[in-house]
Amino acid sequence: MAADALTLAVVGDLHWHVDQRPTFHHHFKSVHEVADFLILPGDLTGAGLSEEARLLAEVLAKVRIPVIAVLGNHDVHTDNGPEVTRILEDAGVRVLHGGGDAVTFTAHGMTVGFCGTKGFCGGFGARCLTPFGEPAIKEFIAETKEEAARVDHDLRDLHADFKVVIFHYSPIETTVQGEPRELYPFLGSSLLCEPVDKLGANLVVHGHAHLGAERGHTESGIPVRNVALPVLKRSYAILEFAAETRVMRATGTDG
Repeated sequence: MAADALTLAVVGDLHWHVDQRPTFHHHFKSVHEVADFLILPGDLTGAGLSEEARLLAEVLAKVRIPVIAVLGNHDVHTDNGPEVTRILEDAGVRVLHGGGDAVTFTAHGMTVGFCGTKGFCGGFGARCLTPFGEPAIKEFIAETKEEAARVDHDLRDLHADFKVVIFHYSPIETTVQGEPRELYPFLGSSLLCEPVDKLGANLVVHGHAHLGAERGHTESGIPVRNVALPVLKRSYAILEFAAETRVMRATGTDG
């Protein structure tokens, strides 16, 4: 880990099941040696079960650097999201839901801020779903708009030298490419990207798209990384930013 660089270890879609403890202990036992922060963009558990969350929490409680996470669709599958959040937060993980829970830290002489939320579906660009027609359609896309509004709120209030936005669902189309096109509307939405491009950030990370691409950027040029574990094919990605310029130096280092 370079002394003059901010270094982030990032991986999503762990899909923790009750029989995976040894594997994931190996993943994270030395992450503090290579990164300043560990970021987990959702699908932390297999099905949002309390036992899955407890076993993961046992591992994450031993991580010696700040751990920041959002939930994914798997984590809310059994309507147990609040309990998953509580278990992980009791282990020291900062689980973000947006709308007022952004966090800041100091590293390498600058403030580093994190905000995020799960996100939701809807599609991208001109093909993004609009609130027209049946009530169910309007309710569907209203969920995405609410998730975007939560990030808008936090970015407006986040005073930091370096800002990281965390989603589970993708905010851009580029990083879902490789998935069947029929699934694109269910992998994310460009509505999530609107507050990021409007208010600015230094990095956006997400997961969810297991067959997607790792690298992309928003329309304004902000780097976006799909760090789903099946995409990375390694324990985590290491993203390194020069402390003075805040420009990304290296990506894709093995964890």
